[in-house]
Parts: sequence; C-alpha cells; structure tokens
Amino acid sequence: MTGVPASAAGGPSGAQGRAAGAASRRAAADGASGASRASQVSRPAAAASSGASDAAGAAGETERAQGAGRSPRGAKIAAAAVNQASVWNVANLLTMLRLLLVPCFVALMLADGGYDPAWRSLAWAAFAVAMITDLFDGHLARTYNLVTDFGKIADPIADKAIMGAALICLSGLGDLPWWVTGVILGRELGITLLRFLVIRYGVIPASRGGKLKTLTQGVAVGMYVLALTGWLATLRFWVMAAAVVLTVVTGLDYVRQAVVLRRRGIAEQRAALEESQA
Repeated sequence: MTGVPASAAGGPSGAQGRAAGAASRRAAADGASGASRASQVSRPAAAASSGASDAAGAAGETERAQGAGRSPRGAKIAAAAVNQASVWNVANLLTMLRLLLVPCFVALMLADGGYDPAWRSLAWAAFAVAMITDLFDGHLARTYNLVTDFGKIADPIADKAIMGAALICLSGLGDLPWWVTGVILGRELGITLLRFLVIRYGVIPASRGGKLKTLTQGVAVGMYVLALTGWLATLRFWVMAAAVVLTVVTGLDYVRQAVVLRRRGIAEQRAALEESQA
C-alpha cells in the first residue's frame, strides 16, 4: 500500500483549522477596529464635555473678576453704612442723654427761686444721672469698640456742660464762691485747649489723679446742689476744698506732660529730618 503524506492525510481537518484561525483573526481585527471607532466617537464627546467645563470655569472666573472689580466700591459703601449706623450706639446715646439733661438740670435748679428743697432734690437726681452716664459711656465705647468721631467730640462737651451749668447755678444762687467756679472751669477749658495744641505730638493720657479729681468734683457739686444743713453742710465744704486742690494739682501735671510731649515730638521731628537729609 502506497504511503500518504501526513499533511495530505489530515487535509480536511487542517483546512478547517486554518479557516477557524482566519475567522478568529478577522473577528479580532473587527473588534479592534470597532474599539478604535468607539474611541474616536468618544473623544469628540469628551472634548465637548471638557469644553463645556472650561467654558463654565471661564464664566466663573469672569464673574469673580467682575465681583473683584466691584468689591472696592462695595466695601466703601458698606464701611460708610457701618460708620453711619455706629453713631447711634449705646455709648453715644448716653452722651446725648447727658447733653439733654443739662437744660433740664438748669430748669430744676432754678425753679421757684432756686431754694426749694424739693426742686433741688430733683435737680440733684438729674445731675447724678448725668454723672453716672459719664462713667459708663466711655467704658462701653472702649470695651465694645464703639468709639466714633461724634463721641470723641460730644463726650467732653457734655462733661463740661453739666459741670459748668451746676457750678454757675450754685455761684449765681450764692451757695458757692465765684472764684471756685472760676478755678474749676478755667482748669477744664485750659486743659482741653492744651490737649488740642499738642495733639500733633501725641495724646496726653488721663491719669489716676484726673479720674479722682472728676469723682471728687462730682461728689462735691452734688452735695452743694442738695439743700444740706448741719454737719453735712460742713462736710461738703471740705469735699469741695479737696476737689479744688486736686483740680489745681492735676492741671499743673497736665501742663508738665504737655511740655514734655512737645519737646519729645520736636526732637523726633528734627532727628527724622536730619536722617532724611543725610
């Protein structure tokens, strides 16, 4: 029997294997082509999505830039509104109340000739309320950051007004010598003027002696407003004497501080000028 080559003997099965391999390769090629086409289709979609995201980001940046452009003006308007509203804070309202109490005090003090104990008691109540508000308005302004330009101007005016009105009324009624009124008011007005003269060199801080002087003056004047007799009348004389002494001593101390502050400020200005010229 003649021998047949192995390739020929397995002809049908080999052909089928080759056909199957070719089909498999074509399927793989088709799959790769489909994936390529899918990726090509997805890239425009991704690009579109990315473009939309970029556009949204650009729009956000534009809005932020516009907001930043508006912020300085908006901040100024907001700051102005806050400053305008801050004038009506508790500390300033107490100062306004003290100013309004001045004419009320004078009217009560001089009612019925100025010697009626009942009217004098009401005048003392108005004076006491004014002095108490003087203690609280400054403390509130410093503690809760309520300091305003209005308060800086109105507070010392209210202090001088209520004290000056009381002293002048008492001297006018003959209860207090005019020289006492002159010393106290002269010192208060003089120190206030001195503060303004040296303010470009610095601020003269309130001393403990000055605070004690204010308290002693308030107590002494309050005791004179009341229609006191006997040992209380004698006591008020000595309290007023202490107030006058403190008024003079603290006034001289403020003058000394003002002179030192002015000399120091002039020396610093000269040193700065020499440094700039060197």
